[in-house]
Order: sequence, then C-alpha cells, then structure tokens
Amino acid sequence: MSKRAVDAVFQGLYLLTDIRGILRDTVPSHTLSDKQKQEAEKIIGKLEKQISVLKEELLA
Repeated sequence: MSKRAVDAVFQGLYLLTDIRGILRDTVPSHTLSDKQKQEAEKIIGKLEKQISVLKEELLA
C-alpha cells in the first residue's frame, strides 16, 4: 500500500471523527442547524476526495 493511500485512510478517519462530533452535538434528535449542515457538507466533500484517492491507489 502506498504512503498516499495510508494518508488517505487516516485523513478519512479524522474527517469521520469530525462528523461524529457534529452528531454528538445534536443528540438526541440529530437535527442539524444550517451552519452544521454547511460544515457537514464541507467535511463530506473532503471525505469523498480521500475515498477517490483510495480508489486510485488500491483499485488501479
């Protein structure tokens, strides 16, 4: 596995931890405010980039 793939895995985990933080802040209903939705959208976009790196590195 390349260093790039390993970095993508760890970066993805950090991003998922950020999403987990948002969810923890919204317990019990998990209703996100507009600001939280915008933040989640940014995080998910970054996560998708890391998944793309993993696809390139592991499946090519």
